[in-house]
Amino acid sequence: MANVLDVTRLTTQFTKKGTALTVVDELSLHVKKGESLGIVGESGCGKSVASLSIMQLLGQNGRIQQGSVRLNGRDLLTLSQKEMQRIRGKEMAMIFQEPMTSLNPVLTIGKQMSEVLEKHEGHSKQQARQKVIELLTLVGIPRATEIFAEYPHRLSGGMRQRVMIAMAIACNPTLLIADEPTTALDVTIQAQILDLITKIRKELGMAMIMITHDLGVVAETCDRVMVMYAGQVIEEADARTLLRSPKHPYTIGLINSTPHKSKGAKRLNSIAGSVPSPDDYPPGCRFAPRCDKVMPICLTHRPELIGLDQQASCRCWLYEEKAERSAVMQ
Repeated sequence: MANVLDVTRLTTQFTKKGTALTVVDELSLHVKKGESLGIVGESGCGKSVASLSIMQLLGQNGRIQQGSVRLNGRDLLTLSQKEMQRIRGKEMAMIFQEPMTSLNPVLTIGKQMSEVLEKHEGHSKQQARQKVIELLTLVGIPRATEIFAEYPHRLSGGMRQRVMIAMAIACNPTLLIADEPTTALDVTIQAQILDLITKIRKELGMAMIMITHDLGVVAETCDRVMVMYAGQVIEEADARTLLRSPKHPYTIGLINSTPHKSKGAKRLNSIAGSVPSPDDYPPGCRFAPRCDKVMPICLTHRPELIGLDQQASCRCWLYEEKAERSAVMQ
């Protein structure tokens, strides 16, 4: 099956006081039709910047330094902004992580959603209105006809996120990117939103990238998982394999820090330290200063992402025996 999305060696930089800082470092990924890929990591690891790079929504001080982003075989990095505007919302769409501020406060829900359909599908105002009401009903919003005329401030966080989902799927995109779609919601609403996203993805056959820091979300919604740290992919595997048998010390730390009912009231495990800033990356492995399995080679030599088998890969010197011997002999 052909890939809906192919990203190859994507490198994104931001300029700070005249210095280019690499925030996403040679990211490569692919997503097939109907497949869900999870991207996991702490805040500051580069996962949201990766999604904005794919969507070409970087700020003025951000730029893609190298790489390719192919959607249905077409390299998006070669397109103009006008051409990208025709693709965003139609062929690929994004659910942003903050539903309380993602909608325009001075436009009604109906106006904002109708604009997508009028622009990309050529609907008349009446056709767009009917379609919007159908979409609002599809995502579980009661009184859809009344909500059409409401302003965002009249809706709860959960309702606004449902509106964002309805807007994202309005044109049946082939790729849906969900960036922390449940961050600002309470636990009950989170479960409802995740169930809704999964149900709609399967019904419409969309490829999806789920960006999250919550391993519980990954277990529920993803087929494959990529773990990012300090701008790099450090481990990739199918969801079941990664959650049951993680390889990288960072991934192991993330899973061990997740609360479990069986642990009762015991103190949670934690990973000491924090993600390094892009202007202060260590010379070797970027996780080395926080790693409990650190070796001398980790402090001086950068490990590569190597395949462990056909389904899994890891960026760690623990799995680079040949490369380690070579480096030690130099």
